[in-house]
Amino acid sequence: MLKLPKLSTALKVALPLALAAAAAPMVAQMPEVPGKADKARVVAGTYTADAGHSLVAWKVNHFGFNDYFGLFGDVSGTLEIDPANPAAAKVSVKIPVSKVVTASAGLTGHLLKPAAEGKPADFFGAAPADATFVSTSVAPGADGTSAKITGNLTLNGVTKPVTVDATFAGAGTNPFSKAATLGFHGKAAIKRSDFNIKYGLPFVSDDVMLDITAAFEKK
Repeated sequence: MLKLPKLSTALKVALPLALAAAAAPMVAQMPEVPGKADKARVVAGTYTADAGHSLVAWKVNHFGFNDYFGLFGDVSGTLEIDPANPAAAKVSVKIPVSKVVTASAGLTGHLLKPAAEGKPADFFGAAPADATFVSTSVAPGADGTSAKITGNLTLNGVTKPVTVDATFAGAGTNPFSKAATLGFHGKAAIKRSDFNIKYGLPFVSDDVMLDITAAFEKK
């Protein structure tokens, strides 16, 4: 059997140092992510939603077997915020229900299926109005990076109060638009029957979980 020569003690010490030195320039060249979860980066002012990167995902249970997901995108709106007074923040967004998507073309079509004559639509119907959410109060969390945002959600012609559990995700300067940008994640729960969407109850759950991700750019 071929025996490899033993490394000297000096070489055992020098080799890791040489490898580390060789890797250092590569590490130094790695670009930094522009957004960081640092409250000090938040700039006071009025922001506009980045529609291309703001989404509302929804989840319902199907027949008690499993959960099914769908998505609203192209969210627009504004955020007014002052890091010195987060409780005074205001948010107003518009969610285009007509652009709802799912993994099934058939189901997406059913969600937007026109109502039969003299009957309500099964879900949203053809050409549904945009949903809106307008905040009425903001209760900052003790951790300084979360808040309960209560507001009025208007969906399917019905307005109900909804509370979003929001978490600050990051702030910084968008490298493409050069605009100061803020990002948040949020979760909320609604009952679709509250908004007169009752098709398939209880086989498709009344409870709808919302998972929100939103970015806002200062203009």
